[in-house]
Amino acid sequence: MSEKKDLQDCVEELRRERAQCSFDVEELTNIFDGGKELTARRREIVSHLAEHLICSDPAFKDEVPPEYLSHEDLYTNEVRKVTHLMRKLAEHNIPLREASITQVHSVLRDGNPLIVHTSMFANALASLANPKQQQQWVPLAEKNRIIGTYAQTEIGHGTFVRGLETTAIFDPETKEFVLHSPTITSTKWWPGGLGKTANAAIVMAQLYTQGKCYGPHPFFVQLRDFDTHHSLPGVILGEIGPRLGINSQDNGYLRFDHYRIPRTNMLMRHSQVLEDGSYVKPIHNKLSYGTMVWTRVAIVHSCSKKLACAVTIATRYSAVRHQSELVPGKPEPQILEYQTQQYKLLPHIASVFAILFSASSVLRMQRNVAASISKGNVELLPELHILSCAMKALSSQDSTQGIETCRLACGGHGYIASSGLPSLYTSTTCTITYEGENTVLLLQVARYLIKSYRAGLEGLPVLPSVMYLTAPSAMHQSPPLSNQALIEAFRISSANLVKETESRLCRQFNLEQNFHYAWNRCSVALVHCAELHSRYYMCEKFLSTVESIRASDRVRSVLQDLCRLYLIHHITLNQGHFLRSGTLSGVDLSTLEEEMYELLAKLRPQAVPLVDAFDFRDELLGSTLGAWDGRVYERLYEEAQKSPLNKTDVSKAYHKYLQPLMKSNL
Repeated sequence: MSEKKDLQDCVEELRRERAQCSFDVEELTNIFDGGKELTARRREIVSHLAEHLICSDPAFKDEVPPEYLSHEDLYTNEVRKVTHLMRKLAEHNIPLREASITQVHSVLRDGNPLIVHTSMFANALASLANPKQQQQWVPLAEKNRIIGTYAQTEIGHGTFVRGLETTAIFDPETKEFVLHSPTITSTKWWPGGLGKTANAAIVMAQLYTQGKCYGPHPFFVQLRDFDTHHSLPGVILGEIGPRLGINSQDNGYLRFDHYRIPRTNMLMRHSQVLEDGSYVKPIHNKLSYGTMVWTRVAIVHSCSKKLACAVTIATRYSAVRHQSELVPGKPEPQILEYQTQQYKLLPHIASVFAILFSASSVLRMQRNVAASISKGNVELLPELHILSCAMKALSSQDSTQGIETCRLACGGHGYIASSGLPSLYTSTTCTITYEGENTVLLLQVARYLIKSYRAGLEGLPVLPSVMYLTAPSAMHQSPPLSNQALIEAFRISSANLVKETESRLCRQFNLEQNFHYAWNRCSVALVHCAELHSRYYMCEKFLSTVESIRASDRVRSVLQDLCRLYLIHHITLNQGHFLRSGTLSGVDLSTLEEEMYELLAKLRPQAVPLVDAFDFRDELLGSTLGAWDGRVYERLYEEAQKSPLNKTDVSKAYHKYLQPLMKSNL
C-alpha cells in the first residue's frame, strides 16, 4: 500500500479478510496503474502531496463540510482550494498530467472549477491550433494567465454538432469574424468554468465566408478582460444554477451580440479562412472532433477509477457490517457472506478491469491514429471515433449503474453524504449525457455497423473492429462454454443482430420509401446492436488482456476468475440475444448461471484484497464507510458532529416556529 499500514490498526473483520488473500496485492496494483514504474511514481507524488498538502496544509481543511455550504460559498471554497493546489503542484514541480493519475483532485469534493481549463481547453489548443497559435496561447494557458473552457453545447443542441446555431461570419473588410447568437437556443450552455472562472474559450460556431456556410469550426475567443475579469462588450455570460451534483463547478451560459474577433483567432491546424475570405478545407471533415475523441477516452478512464472507488467503499463496508441472521440463533454475519451482496459487488469489481483494459486499448489506437494523421493518413480515424463513442457510452452506463448498486449495497448509510457514494454517483452519472448523449452515440455506432455490414456484403474493405460482421458465422472449435467459446457467442450474436436489424431496416425503407423514417422506426433495435457490439469489444479486450498479461500465476488466476465472472454475468443479463442467435441453449445458460454462483463463492474471500489493490489513500477516497481501518461507526459519528445544526442544543427554528405551534393547541 502507499501508506505503511499494520494489520493491527484495522478492525478484526478486515484483518481476517486480508489474511486470506491468495495473490500478491502489490502486483495487481501495478497492473491497475499500468506498470510498476507508474505505481511508484503515483505513490511518490501522493506521499509528497499527503505530507506537504493534504494532511498538513490547513488550506485543504474544510471547517464546515462542503455539503453544508451555499452554492456561492461552495464555488468560492473550491476555487480557493484548487488555486492553492495549482500553486503547490508548480512549487513542487509536479506536472498536472502526473497529478491526474494520483486522484489528488478528489480533495475537491464536488467538482473542480479548473478541470475544463486543464483538460479540454488545453487539449483543444494542442490538437486544433496551428504552431503559431500554440506559440501565442499555450504559454499563457500554462501560466494560467488565460483560464479557458470549451464552449460547444448549446441550450438547444448538444450531441448534434452540425445543428449548432452560433454563427461566425467572416468580414473581409476588417479581416474579422463576427460571432453572434441569433436565437435563445443558440446560447452556449453547460461548459464547466464558463460562468465565473474562465476568461477565454474555444467556441464551436458555424463558419460563414463568401456567403457560404462551412459547418462548425473552433475559434479562440477572449470573454473577459485579462486584468479586471469583467466580461467584454458583446459577451453575455453567467452561471446556469444548481445541478444534481458537481455544484462547486460553475457551469455557464454564453451569448454573443455581434462580437468581433481577428481572423487569426480561428483555430487553423486543419482548416482556415484566408484574408480574401477563401476557405481551405481539412483533409478529413472529422479532424476537428479530435478534442471530443480525446475527452471520451479520458471519460472511460475516469469511469473505471470512480467505479473502483465505489466498490472499495462498499466492499470494505460489507466486510465490517453485520446484519440479520443467516442461520437462526447464530451471530449476525458480515453482509458480505450473503450471496445477494456478493452478486451486487463482485461483478462490478470485475467491471473496473474490463473498463480499464478497454480504455487502454482505445488509447493505444488513439496514439497510432494521431501518428498516422501526422503523416496525412486518416484511414483509421472513423474507427477511432466509433470506438471512443462505444466505450464512452458503455463505461459511463456501467459505472453509473455500478456506483448506484454499491450505494444501495450499503443500505441507509450509503445515502449519507459522508459515505462518499452520493458524490461519486453524481459526478459519474453526468458522463452519460456530456460529450455525447449515450443514445445518440450508440446510434452513431449503429450507423457505422450497418454501413460496414453492407460494405462487407459487397466485398468492400472494412476496418478491423467490424470485420466479424460478415465473417462466417459458425462457432470455432473451442471447448464448449470455454472463455473463447463465450467470446465467439458474443461475436456471432452481435453479427446476427446487426444482420436482422439491417433486414428490418430494408423492409421499413420499402414501406416508408424514406431512409430517415425507416431508421427512426428501427432505432431501438439499432441501439441494441450498438450495445451488444460494444459489450463484445469490451469482453474481448478483457479476455485478450488477461491471457497475454505478464503476471504471476496467482494474480493471473484471480484476473481469470474476474474475467470469467464478467463474461457470464453479461451473458445472463442478455440471455435473449444468445438464445435468438442459437449460440447458447437454455441448458448452457443454466450451466453458466450455476458457475456464476460458484465464482461468487470462490471470489468472496478475495473481495477485500481486490479492492485494496486499487490502493486509494483514505484522504483521497474521502469516505466514512470505506477507510482502510474499517472504523465505520466511529467515523460516521464523528462526521455527524460537524453539522452546523449541532452547534446549539436548541435551534432557532424551535423558538421561531415550533414553540408557537406547540403552544397553539390546534
